[in-house]
Amino acid sequence: MKIERPNARPLSHADLDQLDTLRAVCEKAIADGVLTQAESSHIQSVLWADGQAIPQELNVIQALIWNKLQSGELMMEWR
Repeated sequence: MKIERPNARPLSHADLDQLDTLRAVCEKAIADGVLTQAESSHIQSVLWADGQAIPQELNVIQALIWNKLQSGELMMEWR
């Protein structure tokens, strides 16, 4: 299902930089197949660094983290 946001503003350079940073942090965190609590906290801090979570950032987390957790490709560390 495709979701359209006709009233959404175009992404600024800062938004694009934030999105690239988030993607890089997520990819580094999942590289070993295990998401630790520290990595999860770091991802959240990067996500909220600018005080907001835009849909594109949530899409990155959905694709790189949640989908892989659901499929079993990625495991979450439990303490």
